[in-house]
Formats: sequence, C-alpha cells, structure tokens
Amino acid sequence: MWTPLVLVLLTSWRAFAQVPLPEPPFLPQNASAGASPSSAGIPNSQWSSLLGNLLYFYEAQRSGKLPSTNRVKWRNDSALTDGQDVKLDLTGGLYDAGNYIKCTFPMSFTVMSICWGATDFGKGYDLANQTPYLDDMLRWSLDWLIKAHADNNTLFVQVANEEVDNAYWGGDRNIPLPRPSYQINDTSPGTDAAAGTAAAFAACSNLYANRVFSNSYSGPATLQNATYAATLLEHAEQLFTFATSASGGQAVYQRSVPEVGGAYASSGYGDELAIAALFLSWATNSSSLYQQAQGYWQQYSLGSYDGVFNWDNKTPGLPVLFAQIAQANPSFGGNASTWRTVAEKYFDGIVYGGGAGYQTQGGLLYYKGDSNDASLNPSLNVAMLLTRYVPLASTQSRRNDYWNYAKAQVNYALGDNPMQVPYIVGANPNSPQNPHSAMASGGNNISNINTSPPEEAYVLYGAVVGGPDKYDRFFDIRADWPETEVALDYNAPMLTLAAMHVLNDSVDPFYTSLKAGAYYSKKPQGMPCDDAYPDGCRGPQLSQGGKIVLGVIPGLTGLSIFSLLVWWAMISFRREHDPLY
Repeated sequence: MWTPLVLVLLTSWRAFAQVPLPEPPFLPQNASAGASPSSAGIPNSQWSSLLGNLLYFYEAQRSGKLPSTNRVKWRNDSALTDGQDVKLDLTGGLYDAGNYIKCTFPMSFTVMSICWGATDFGKGYDLANQTPYLDDMLRWSLDWLIKAHADNNTLFVQVANEEVDNAYWGGDRNIPLPRPSYQINDTSPGTDAAAGTAAAFAACSNLYANRVFSNSYSGPATLQNATYAATLLEHAEQLFTFATSASGGQAVYQRSVPEVGGAYASSGYGDELAIAALFLSWATNSSSLYQQAQGYWQQYSLGSYDGVFNWDNKTPGLPVLFAQIAQANPSFGGNASTWRTVAEKYFDGIVYGGGAGYQTQGGLLYYKGDSNDASLNPSLNVAMLLTRYVPLASTQSRRNDYWNYAKAQVNYALGDNPMQVPYIVGANPNSPQNPHSAMASGGNNISNINTSPPEEAYVLYGAVVGGPDKYDRFFDIRADWPETEVALDYNAPMLTLAAMHVLNDSVDPFYTSLKAGAYYSKKPQGMPCDDAYPDGCRGPQLSQGGKIVLGVIPGLTGLSIFSLLVWWAMISFRREHDPLY
C-alpha cells in the first residue's frame, strides 16, 4: 500500500517527468550515410536524421555531471565546482561554443528560438522520433537557467572568465580554474539579459503548456507538462519584473558586468523587453502585456532597424510574433494586418532587394559586419523567420517567393554552394572536418591548433559551423574561428527548419547528392578573409600560374613601351641631324 509520502513523491516525479528516452538510443550515422539518397516519403529519413544530429550537438556541449543516458561517450564530467565562489550550485548547462564558458544571454536566445520553433513545427520532432531528445535538451538548458536565476532579482549571466578560457586549448578534464560567477542584481541590473531570459522561460512555458498560436502550423511537439510549464512561467514573470523594475534602473548588462563585453556585449534592451512581454502575453492571456510590447516597439524605435535576427537583436522576429498573436486572439487589440505590413517591409527588402543585406555571388544572404564572423547564422535565421511567416503572408506571390528564398538559403547551408560543402559536421563526407572546438579537437597545444593533432579526434556530429567568407570560400581551418567555430545559437534556426522539412518535404536534403571528394575539388588556395586571417581580405587569391601570368604581362608591356621610346628617340635624332628625314 502506498504511503502518503510515497504518493507525494510519485506525483511530483510524474509532474516533472521527462518524455522517456528511446532504447536503444538514437546515434548519428557515419557521414557516408549522408551521401546516399533515401526512399523519399514523409517523414523523410534523411531530414529526420539531420534533426537528430542537430540535437545531438547540444548533448556534446553539456557541462557538469553527465547522466547515465549520455550518448557522447568521449565527453566527461566537467566544471563540477561552478558556483562555489558564490556558494551556489551552478553546475550543468551548456558550454557556449568551442570553449568552456557558460553565457546566459546567448543561451537564453537559443532556448527561446528552439521553443518557439517547436511550438509551431513541433510535430516534426514527433514524426522524426526526436521529441524525447528535444525535451532532454530543453530541460538540461532550462534547469540551469533556473539555477542561474538564484532569486527574484539575481541572475547569473556568465560562468568563467573569457580571457582565461580563451588561453586554454584542451579537453574537458583540465578546464582551468578559477571559474568566477558573474551576476546582475537589483542594484547592478542588466535589463537585456533579464528580459531575454524571461522571454526564453515564457516561450518554453508556452511549449510545455501546449499553447498553440494557430492551426496554420503543425502545433507543439508532444512533451506537455503543466507543472513544468507553470514553473517556467513563474521564473519568466519574476525576471520580467526584475527587468522592468530594478532599483538600479535599466541598463545593458555589460555596464554592470564588464567581463561579458568581450564575447556577448548587448547593443540595447528594447527588443528583449518587447519579445518578453509578447511571449508572456500569450502565456498569461494578457492583452495589457501585448499592449506593453507595442509600447516598447514605439518607445525604442524598433521599426527603424533593418538588420539581422540573432542573440543580440530580436527585433526582426517581433512583427512575426505580433502578427501570430494578433491573428490568434484579436481581443488583445493588435492589428494583424498592420503587423503583416511591418513584417513584409522587412522581408521584401531581403527577398526583392533594398534591405541591409545582399547576396554573395554564390547566393548566401550576407550582412556586412554581422555576417563577418558567422556568415550562415544571419541567413539561417532569416530562412527560419520567413518559413514561419509564410502562412501569414498577404499575397500568394509573397508566400511563394518567401518560401523559395528560405529554401534557397537552407540549400546553400546544406551544400548547394560554390564549395559544395554541407556546413553541418558529420552530415556528409564533404562536411567540415576541422570545427573550432577545444573539446572535440583532441589537441592541447594552443600555439599549434591546426595540426596538433592533424585530424580532429572526435566528430562533433550535428554542429553548424560559422560558414564561408564573403567570397563564398571555405578553408576548413581549425584556427579560423569565424568559419569553423560552433555555437549554441548557430544550431537553433536549423533545428526549426529541419523540423519543418520533416513535416513537409519528401525530397532529401541537398547534401545527399554530393559524393565524397566534391569539396576537395573546389577547396580554395590562399587564406580566408575574416578576423582570424585578415590578410586574406585582399580578394580571392590567384593560383601560382595566375601570379606568373600577371608577372609576365607587366614585363612584356614594359619592354614594349621601352622599345617604342627608343624608336621615337632615334627618329627624332635623325630628323634633327639628317636632312632626308
């Protein structure tokens, strides 16, 4: 017979229980499998495998004590003293990129983006049998953000010092200490980080509570849990209050914590306030929060922004979310038609030209500045927003054009590019072989990253790398972090896009048409053009033969000019001294 205590514990466990993980577990296939076409159909097995690999990457990024279900066997328990300097347990969470710092601001954006995508296209996870791993990944991330939200007005925004961490290149067993914990609080606020984390909690609460925006989308992944949704919502509301009402006022978080400025300095906080208010308005059925979000749009002149959607600037996503909610619940007082107009002004500038970005010769959407250090991220985020917006578009022509543009950007990332590289590690034999990842490289010589060891020790399956330079060139150099580094937010838009393709696409990802060796026949000579290799920015490098030709041409030209000058001088001399001339 069950005792009352056992019943309480069992009820609590069931309330927070995760979706059971499959047995045997999903494991990525060898890259050669990505060069074999599938039998098509929906769900397409190649898109399903890609979705699984993209989630697997997040498991490889885990920090803390790893569970018995860990699938990445070369990873170890790590950073088990995080938080001891502030007498808290801040172990767990995810390492941000190719290093070992944990950063709340980009992590919260990543989680927000994934939860938003899994709310709209969640049935793609179900069809691919990846919902248990989605749930597992989200809880590992969200549970750490809950730890980081130590009390109502305190949020830890980074663990580990970036300079110390960047000076280390090695495995996860010898991560350098100390690893300081950096916080914002009531007197030292960070409006952007607090509101951004509130947005993540609210977006994920909507997912776990099955709060559907519209039947225009597939609906949320099947991982509903009312108790967990309520916990996430509670943290969202507390953090939003902190963001709007801190006694220290409102400020970008690097003003309170200068140490975060090197990696993830924020350009403002109006966009975070707006998107947090929007997700909260849907989570709490609050028209006043929706109106508050519209107020932030006006107050911070967000409509004048024409740039990228990323961890720093959420503005391009706002008109889409405004329109989704206005269409779903007109009683909130939003005008769906007005927000469609705003969204389409932005999207038209991208698709038809006239916006802040441009297309490279190979077809990649590129933003000067924002695309320099991770060229695929702006492109994939636009593709993700366009795909989400298509059902809301005002005309059929826009629906077609937006869809086709988004598909072209996805295809570029998956190998339909001048390099014939699918920019996802392990997806195909032509995928990047040298991602900039200290833990996956197997090396420990920071002075010789590229060749120590000559080959990456471990395959970081599912990692989306930074991408090519502005000339569409990709050099696959481990030290070239703008092109080869991996990061939490790089994978986020591709997750949503892959889930959508699982739902709707019977045609394989583009890379299945690429045979082994395709990239090596295209691999460029010379150096990249980016912050790691600025000398490469003089333009595409000539082959040695081309340099010889260019050397010969001026030489021949100079010889011809010299000969003409000699001839003219002789004629002049003769005219002066010979009466027959």
